[in-house]
Amino acid sequence: MDIFLERLFDGVTNGTVYAIMALALVVVFRGTGTINFAQGEMALFTTYIAWALTTQDVPVWAAALVACAVGFVLGAVTERTLIRPVRRRNDMATLIVALGLFTAFNALAGLLFDSETKTMPGLFPGGQEDYFAVAGTRLYFDALGVWLVVAVLIGLVFALFNRTRLGLHMRAVADNPESAALSGVRTGRILMLGWGLAGIIGSLAGILIAPLSSQQLSLTTMFPILIYASAAALFGGLDSPIGAVVGGLAIGLLEAMITGYVDFVGGALQQTAALVVIVLILLFRPTGLFGTRQMERL
Repeated sequence: MDIFLERLFDGVTNGTVYAIMALALVVVFRGTGTINFAQGEMALFTTYIAWALTTQDVPVWAAALVACAVGFVLGAVTERTLIRPVRRRNDMATLIVALGLFTAFNALAGLLFDSETKTMPGLFPGGQEDYFAVAGTRLYFDALGVWLVVAVLIGLVFALFNRTRLGLHMRAVADNPESAALSGVRTGRILMLGWGLAGIIGSLAGILIAPLSSQQLSLTTMFPILIYASAAALFGGLDSPIGAVVGGLAIGLLEAMITGYVDFVGGALQQTAALVVIVLILLFRPTGLFGTRQMERL
């Protein structure tokens, strides 16, 4: 029972990590109808900024706030200067630009902060003695802190899309930008805000993720997270914040249980097994568990 609970806690912790990044992907898609494949590397870049500030004796919480502000500006500027001009001409070209940004942000982080592994302090206590005892199993404070952050984030994102005019405008722009513009919605501003908000969430994700990886920050930290987060967003539904969280938790738990109970699965095969299950589910429900089916008139 103790071993099962340990794997359960590990799965939930990993799942919340995937869920945070999946939320950023959902915010961009729900606000602009575009998948931002550079989201992980943008988060990596702002996490490096937070790390650099902590080396100058800036408190980690203050460094996180600065990184989130930079993430907002980075997302908004990227959408305005690079994504929007291309998107007006060809929607598919947006994906190519996002992939180019993926490489560019990773290279820029390596150029400015070098490729050596960094030690990133955590927002929450993360020592071996900082834990709760639950049925004989340790639940560490840093993992619990990530759980709480995800709970707050999902509440805020849900309130944004369902209780505010800004959220209504973001949904309208994603569904039909032409009709939204005719209704008086300033689509350009909404697109910038969508990418900016995703930049904040992504920055927070990177700052929370790095300490969970044995406090290691490197140029490859966010790439596997982006893969799992993309699968989580697709699994739950690209337009559903709740789906992003459910998808992230499902993948995290699946990964933990496969690692613990299937002896021959490990490393890359472990990741492949989790993604194969997601693909099989999407074959039966392409919109994801909570996604909205799109209807078009012919």
